[in-house]
Order: sequence, then C-alpha cells, then structure tokens
Amino acid sequence: MGERADRFKLSVERKMIGAPLDNFLKNKQSDEDRRMFYSKVLKMGESVFGGGKNQEKIDLIKAAIDDPDNRWVNYINDVIDDTDPVYFKKFVLNAYNAFFLGTRKIRSNREKYGCNIPWLILFDPTSACNMHCKGCWSGTYGKKNNLSFEDMDKIVTEGKELGVFLYMMTGGEPLVRKADILKLAEKHNDCIFAMYTNSTLIDQTLCEKVKELGNISFLLSIEGTKETNDFRRGDGHYDAVINAMELLKKNGILFGTSICYTRENIEAVTDEAFIKYISSMGARFGFYFHYMPIGKNAVPELMPTPEQRRMMIDKIRYYRSRESDVRFFPMDFQNDGEYVGGCIAGGRNYFHINAAGDAEPCVFIHFSDSNIHEKSILETLQSPLFMSYHEGQPFNRNHLMPCPMLENPQYLRRMAAATGAKGTNEEAEETAEELCAKCDAYSESWRPVAKEIWESRPHVETQYKNYSIEKTLNPTLEGFQHADHTDEIKSIK
Repeated sequence: MGERADRFKLSVERKMIGAPLDNFLKNKQSDEDRRMFYSKVLKMGESVFGGGKNQEKIDLIKAAIDDPDNRWVNYINDVIDDTDPVYFKKFVLNAYNAFFLGTRKIRSNREKYGCNIPWLILFDPTSACNMHCKGCWSGTYGKKNNLSFEDMDKIVTEGKELGVFLYMMTGGEPLVRKADILKLAEKHNDCIFAMYTNSTLIDQTLCEKVKELGNISFLLSIEGTKETNDFRRGDGHYDAVINAMELLKKNGILFGTSICYTRENIEAVTDEAFIKYISSMGARFGFYFHYMPIGKNAVPELMPTPEQRRMMIDKIRYYRSRESDVRFFPMDFQNDGEYVGGCIAGGRNYFHINAAGDAEPCVFIHFSDSNIHEKSILETLQSPLFMSYHEGQPFNRNHLMPCPMLENPQYLRRMAAATGAKGTNEEAEETAEELCAKCDAYSESWRPVAKEIWESRPHVETQYKNYSIEKTLNPTLEGFQHADHTDEIKSIK
C-alpha cells in the first residue's frame, strides 16, 4: 500500500509541474517569464532543501534569478534553447523525481534502515569494451561478464523502492548493450539514465530513440587535444567524440563530458580554449576524474603531481566563478569534496555494481562482500563492507583528502581486512595491500599541500551531512579512527 501511495503522489506532483512546464516550452518566453518559472521551481525545492545554512544558498539563488546578467541563469537559458523541447520536458520531470521526490524518500530511509542510502547507483551493463586505453583497467577485461536485462531491471526496481531515480552506467563500454539499455529506460520512464561512453557507438538511429524516450544523457570521454586524447585512447578516438558531439547537438540531446586527468594531459584538459571548444560543440557540463592506479595494468606515473593537482583545483573553481565567461559547468570528483562532505562512496551518495553483479563501494575500489544475484540492494547496503563506510565517513576532516584509498590508504587496508571483502578486479585480482602500496607515496606527497590549501581558504559547509556521527570509534573496525578523524566527528557534533 505504501508503494502504491508513493506512485500516486509521484503522478500527482509530476502533473503539477508538467502543466506549467508544457506552457513554458510551447510558448516563446520573455526573460521575465523565464525568471518567474525558475522562481516557481526554486520554491518547490525549498520544501526539501530549505532552512538553516541551506536557506542562505537558496536566497543567493533567488538573487541570481532576479539578476538579468547572471551567468548561470543565462547558462540555463542556453541549455533550454539548445535542447529538443519534447526531450527536455521528460528529462526535467525525471530530474524532479531524482532531486526532490527521491531525496525526501532517501533521507527517510536512511533513518529507517540505519545505513547509507545512495542518491544514485552506478552499474556496468557489460565488461566488454571496444577500446584499450593506456592505464585503464577495463580495457583488458574482455567479454567475461554482462548484467542481464533482468539484473539491470532488479537494480532499478529495488533502487526506486529506496528513493533512487538516478542511474549511471559505465563499463566496459555500456553502449555495447544499447538494445537492453533502451528497453530499461523505456520501462523505467520515471528515472534518469546517464552513460559514460567512449562515443564510438553513438549514431543517428540511437539519437532518435533517445529523443523519444527523454530520460537518457551521455558523458563523453575526451582528454584535451587530438594529440593528448589519442595518446592514451588510441588513434581515431578524438574524431569519433567530435562526431558524437555533432550528432547530439543536432538532435538537441543533453550531454556532458567525462575527463580523466593525468600527469600527461592535465594542462590540455583544463585549457580555456579546450573548455570553450567543447562548450561550443554542445557539451554543457563535465566530470573531471583524477587518474587512479587500479589493477595490474595501471601506470602510477600517470598520477598528477601535487602542484598539478593544486592547479586543477584553482582552474576548476575559476571556471565556476563570476570572473569566467565559459558556458560550461565543470565538477571535480576528487577535489570538490567539501561540497558533498567528503567521500560519497559506500552508498553515502552512490555505489557501483560491476558486470558480474558484485557491489563495490566505489567504481575505483574493486572489493566487495555482496552480489546482487544473492542479495537485495538494501541487504547490500547493510553488509559489513558498506556499513564500515557508513560508520567511518568522513575519512578525513580535510575534504581535499576524501578517499580511503588514494589519500588515506590505511583505511582501505583496514576495511578490507576487517570485513573480509574480496577483490573483484576482473583483469587480475589485486589485494588491498597491492593497491594501497601504489598510493602511499602519493598520499604522503599530497598531504602537506592539501593541508596548506585547506587551511588557507574559506570552505562551504553543508547543513545535511549524512554522517553516522553518534560514535567516535567504528565498532566494525576497532580503533579505526585516527586523531584527525575523531576531531572531525567532534566538530560535526
């Protein structure tokens, strides 16, 4: 009965926002009309995110909406103008499910079940990939594993019961399984699906189906210039990405980029000319990912130097500042920790399911104690490994050092040992000690730089932290917290 009531409420609320959205998209709107519409949407958001420190941020957004020269309001206008209206309406309605309706249910379930409940779930339809990028773990997997359509349907069905309406796919190359993905998106037409893709399998036929469905977006892998991109990803890949961008832009489909930054390409992928170029091609947002030395195929020498990482922080924040005029919103998975309260893995905001069905706390941490063929999503989130994340986060009070592997490798060693998590790297099983040993020197070299940056700058503090803060010692990992972590817990209280 509860699920039926939830579905009815979802249907009613979608109709409430759908009618004004229809009117908004069908009629040519003045700037004043647009600002009025944005204000209505913001008012809906206040019911979930308002109050306390968040109210200050909402007030800033209100001021931005009233400012005709605000760069981010103009950015939203550009997105609307360039996106197919039928696709856009469906996408916005599903975003409403994920950002507002889902958030309410997720927060309630976190209290109800006493564990992490994620905002999004990332899964691999297949381990197969048609490329072999230098330093990538998945390029060596071959065609060993696939999630069946029934597996993917189970993930989404059980996720929705917990309040999750946002799903991302990686691999392998997810579009190797495009037929089942389209079928999944059609069945679960109240969710958003975003795919990390190498772009080589995007064609006009796919674009037409995606426009019809309205709930799929793409994150295209690209790494700077043709030279820096094809150095790691192979000859011809850059041209394939540009072709995909042209197709998606022509069809009015929302897309962004996925950029792995390394010691070799970091200058190219943060160059302003590059950012403006991909924006002109239709990319509206992008995720930057720090290179991780995962698997026997890893190249630790590709990890950025501390000074390169400092430069990355400065550049990304500049591109989001009032001083920049780029029409592109970049996000840095490793360096934006303060905006999400540190590590988001282990189900705190997301987790990963590989193509064999193993539930991993993070796409970059290939260890698991649960498989979806044996457990429900909720049972997985209550497993020892995931509960060690729930009770251990944040792993560092300095959110420029969020990760229990890259910057705090002692944590992953202890969690893997204490929970009995097994290695899940398909290329060749790697122990926690082998993985963390590749991160020790990096962690030590980054620590003083991160400390200096963190202590010299103001920080954003979120009202809703989603930490298990009732205990200063993790019961699963006796004596787990170091002094810095204990201080962080005290400061939160």
